[in-house]
Amino acid sequence: MSAAADRPDTKRRAGWLPEQEDLEAWLTGHRRRVAEREPVELSPVMQEFAALLDGDPVLRMYFERMIAEAPVGKQYEDRPFDSVDELLAMIDEVLTMAPEFGDEMAATPLGAVLDWTMGTTSGFAAYRDPRLNLMLRKVLSVWCDFLSSEESLYVLNDSETGWKSERARATIGMDDYRYDPDDEHWGFTSWNDFFTRRFRDGARPVADPDDDKVIVSACESTPYGVATDVERRDRFWIKSQPYSLEDMLAGDEAVDEFVGGTVYQAFLSANNYHRWHSPVSGTIVRAYLQEGTYYSEADTEGADATEPIDSQGYITHVAARAIFIIRADDPVIGLMAFVPVGMVEVSSCIIAPTATPGQHVTKGDELGHFQFGGSTHCLVFRPGAIAEFSLDAVPQPHDPNAPLKRVNTRLAVARGE
Repeated sequence: MSAAADRPDTKRRAGWLPEQEDLEAWLTGHRRRVAEREPVELSPVMQEFAALLDGDPVLRMYFERMIAEAPVGKQYEDRPFDSVDELLAMIDEVLTMAPEFGDEMAATPLGAVLDWTMGTTSGFAAYRDPRLNLMLRKVLSVWCDFLSSEESLYVLNDSETGWKSERARATIGMDDYRYDPDDEHWGFTSWNDFFTRRFRDGARPVADPDDDKVIVSACESTPYGVATDVERRDRFWIKSQPYSLEDMLAGDEAVDEFVGGTVYQAFLSANNYHRWHSPVSGTIVRAYLQEGTYYSEADTEGADATEPIDSQGYITHVAARAIFIIRADDPVIGLMAFVPVGMVEVSSCIIAPTATPGQHVTKGDELGHFQFGGSTHCLVFRPGAIAEFSLDAVPQPHDPNAPLKRVNTRLAVARGE
């Protein structure tokens, strides 16, 4: 089965970006806010960003050109920003913002600012450059510090764009989570604390806990693709975005075990639960972080007529991600891999302290979480391990309201011995 055929529009459906007209309206307002504020110096990290571009002619060329190449939006007289200085100021403004709730608000505001540049010819090159990705990592670290502070709690309010509004509560299913309804901020200490909220006991029971043949969903996510007979190395950057095991698993010594096997991929919504759970009972062989890109897109998708860009398969090979190699208790499943992948500013993969090599985990045990939001993830199985996937694990690319695959529910069944 092709993993890339009839791809769903995950950027919009997953809530990472609002509809095009809403995105442009938000950007217009953001640009106006930056233009109207009192002149201030850029923050230290953005001063460092500016110095990098001033001192590196190649990166400066990329930025000048991708701004010139950015398409004109429907609501703009011109592009969403006219210069590198304006773009840097718009990024700087984001670093003291916490995402608000609402259909017209970008759940990832930095991604919204950079969206136009990411899909340009120069942007494809720039966002793969190691120097730029190192700088972006510093920027995201500063923003993450703000989102982990009490200052970020201002968005937990009862307004229309507040996360305590009735519409927000219904959208995220707040009654399924642990929180203190009597506390001003529901007992959360920061935006990140809220965004990595935990389910209340019993909200997501583990399917068939005593049956090692049953594999469960590792994340609260929407099925994206299933690929079989995957190759050790493939051209993951082409339009079909096939899986390339050696690249996805960063050359892990277990790659040969999975050649010819199966990859299941699903993406997380911005409003969903963002913690990862073990899909099987077994022993963790390895668990580590792999550095990568943050805003890189597949240029073949950018040139495709089915914009906006959909690079879910591509980013599993190049983006910042965690890699777990687990030896399942069931001998038919044997060695398997779990790969949670960061996307845009959702790139901080935090491995749980209990998910260490040599540790035995029970199906449903927590393995870690995304620091800010969620993204996408893959489960990788050996050839012949899977007998069948559950019907609700099959991707529905043409359904704009495709059902969510809940964490810990039955995903697949292994073959008999």
